[in-house]
Amino acid sequence: MELISWDDFERVEMRVGTIIAAEEFPEARNPAYKLQVDFGAEIGVKKSSARITDLYRPEELVGRQVIGVVNFPVKQIGPTRSECLVTGLYRQDGTVVLAVPDKPVENGARLG
Repeated sequence: MELISWDDFERVEMRVGTIIAAEEFPEARNPAYKLQVDFGAEIGVKKSSARITDLYRPEELVGRQVIGVVNFPVKQIGPTRSECLVTGLYRQDGTVVLAVPDKPVENGARLG
């Protein structure tokens, strides 16, 4: 494991946002959903592709808060531009569990 400095950590903008739209992403190479996440007035709504289809359905994602990295470069995934990385944790079987706050917080709140 490589050690990083506090300055390195502070450069990663991890913010809380609320999923406002979730839909199937059939064009993706691996099963995924297209998400729209509202990160508050300062950052706005960002799109993401998330490989979380094993444990979640689109209709149960809308309204959930998630933690996302909002300062990665845009990544083209098929016909969609992913503007943020919705974070999750890998289980032993390879499925992804979303990283979420355990109590509601204001959209845009920074992890740190």
